[in-house]
Amino acid sequence: MANNRRRLVGRVISNKMQKTVTVAIERRTLHPIYKKVVKSTKKVMAHDETDQVPVGAIVRIVESRPLSRHKRWVVEEVVQLPEGETMGSDKK
Repeated sequence: MANNRRRLVGRVISNKMQKTVTVAIERRTLHPIYKKVVKSTKKVMAHDETDQVPVGAIVRIVESRPLSRHKRWVVEEVVQLPEGETMGSDKK
C-alpha cells in the first residue's frame, strides 16, 4: 500500500509535550560559491501516539493532515534508539 506522502528522518530533541515530539531535520548542501558543505536544521513537531519516544532517538516521520496549530507530521517508525535507552523509559 504505497502512498506519495513525504517521509523524513530526524533526531528527537524534545518530548516534554503530551503525544508530541520535536524533531530536528538536518540537511547538508554544498555552498554554490565556496563549495563548502553547509548544514541547515529545521525543527518540526510530530505526533507520537505512544508518547514513549526518548530524546536523542532517530525517527522517521511522515506527512499528515493538520493535527493542531503546529503539527503536520506523525512519527512512523523509531529507526534507532539512543545508547542505553529503551522505548518505555520515563519522560523527564
